[in-house]
Amino acid sequence: MRTATLGPAERAAALEAMAEHELDVLVVGGGVVGAGTALDAVTRGLSTGIVEARDWASGTSSRSSKLIHGGLRYLEMLDFALVREALKERGLLLERLAPHLVKPVPFLYPLRHQGWERFYAGSGVALYDAMSVSSGHGRGLPVHRHLSRRGALRVAPCLRKDALTGALQYYDAQMDDARFVLTLVRTAASYGALAAGRARVVGFLREGERVVGARVQDVETGGEYVVRAKQVVNATGVWTDDTQALIGERGQFHVRASKGIHLVVPKDRIHSTTGLILRTEKSVLFVIPWGRHWIVGTTDTDWDLDKAHPAASSADIDYLLEHVNTVLATPLSRDDVQGVYAGLRPLLAGESDATSKLSREHTVAHPVPGLVVVAGGKYTTYRVMAKDAVDEAVHGLDQRVAPCVTEDTPLIGAEGYRALWNARARIAARTGLHVVRVEHLLNRYGSLAEELLALIAEDPSLGEPLAAADDYLRAEVVYAASHEGARHLDDVLTRRTRVSIETFDRGTRSAREAAGLMAPVLGWDERQIEKEVEHYEKRVEAERESQRQPDDLTADAARLGAPDIVPI
Repeated sequence: MRTATLGPAERAAALEAMAEHELDVLVVGGGVVGAGTALDAVTRGLSTGIVEARDWASGTSSRSSKLIHGGLRYLEMLDFALVREALKERGLLLERLAPHLVKPVPFLYPLRHQGWERFYAGSGVALYDAMSVSSGHGRGLPVHRHLSRRGALRVAPCLRKDALTGALQYYDAQMDDARFVLTLVRTAASYGALAAGRARVVGFLREGERVVGARVQDVETGGEYVVRAKQVVNATGVWTDDTQALIGERGQFHVRASKGIHLVVPKDRIHSTTGLILRTEKSVLFVIPWGRHWIVGTTDTDWDLDKAHPAASSADIDYLLEHVNTVLATPLSRDDVQGVYAGLRPLLAGESDATSKLSREHTVAHPVPGLVVVAGGKYTTYRVMAKDAVDEAVHGLDQRVAPCVTEDTPLIGAEGYRALWNARARIAARTGLHVVRVEHLLNRYGSLAEELLALIAEDPSLGEPLAAADDYLRAEVVYAASHEGARHLDDVLTRRTRVSIETFDRGTRSAREAAGLMAPVLGWDERQIEKEVEHYEKRVEAERESQRQPDDLTADAARLGAPDIVPI
């Protein structure tokens, strides 16, 4: 079983090593595309480093709809190539690359009209299934089925009877997006990539026109490292233009941000055994099963304010509630909303017809020698984007490089996962944990769950759940700091776990307990523990205040009331 530890010592060693020897490839950006690019490069035998200015997946890649899907609505736009590509990637992830992280999820599409709509929508879903199977990786999901109104209400009693005449049910897949990115980074590290979070690129190194590396600031200590690389890949998503500005070159395309917000509500507020997909006047609305919760989203509005902390306004929340309530027999109210999160999609805004592509397509460019830029795309096709970026970088390397192998490279935790899943009852008996807890660990860590079970064996108190967030074990907080690169309380409550959106208190009641568990691993004294807790509470209050504001401008101002944490 391959493993990789992203603890404090490993992070410091990675930064030192990056500064000591010239890399073949330095990846800037620790979202899904950057992490995928690092894995692609290192598995071709290239010496690889990856740096991220904040926490892994702290931008767009932890704030998505958490779906791995082909993009059913792109069929309507006749973009068959994009759908076919995404369906192939969905199948690869489900079957081979990450079966421990990516799971099937059913969706119900209510039909509002008799006759023609069933034929029209049914033809689209049938084509979707056929394209999935023809990709060679779609046989693991059930095919769609047609339901009468009575059949639809049987699987989704939450629906108003007058909101549908019948329905279609089909399958896609979902994952925890932040955990997926973290697993990509750890997989890259397990093959030898050097990885450092909270390491910000503050400038590029130039020799004439050529980019030959970057100046990297350790955000934790303030130290600066000179990292030389034969090729640098800019994979910074909505920050692409900002990163490009560091070299003073005008990009061949621009990336604009589109804001999407999601609501998290308790499972018992929507009585259904299936997810829902609804049409709105602008796009589609999903109601997605999420453990003991539902995720309702999303919106699609231009955003040109703070990129690090996009804010959800009261108008955004009202929009989602209004639209989902058009089909629910028991409407949702503000009081039902446990969590809210907002993310930014990186959409390509080209300066010519050649680059003004569909928002979900991606582009790779080589604007100056030594620098590759990859932007756009969608989460599901991250592996294709990464392959294209490394292919482009390889053109600038004076050496023969092996082709991409990520199609056959499972992520850490995948190997042995199914065998452990089959043995989950025996594992529960051996460890004294309830079998539901063992399943929870296996579906978050795969075969790496054995590492958490070892922590619990050493200290049985870590097998207890967090007092105010009992979906998560205390061991998961310790492991996040010791193995998963978490540097701050916010990293654990927001991304390593989802306590910040899955509890009505948004994680404030868990903050002190979690900080106390992280402290011995990260060397925190009582003063730092207090600072971490105080910062987290201020962040939650700033988010709550932003969600009471009427529009983007006032919401953004309120959210910026809580600055990012820096060490003492």
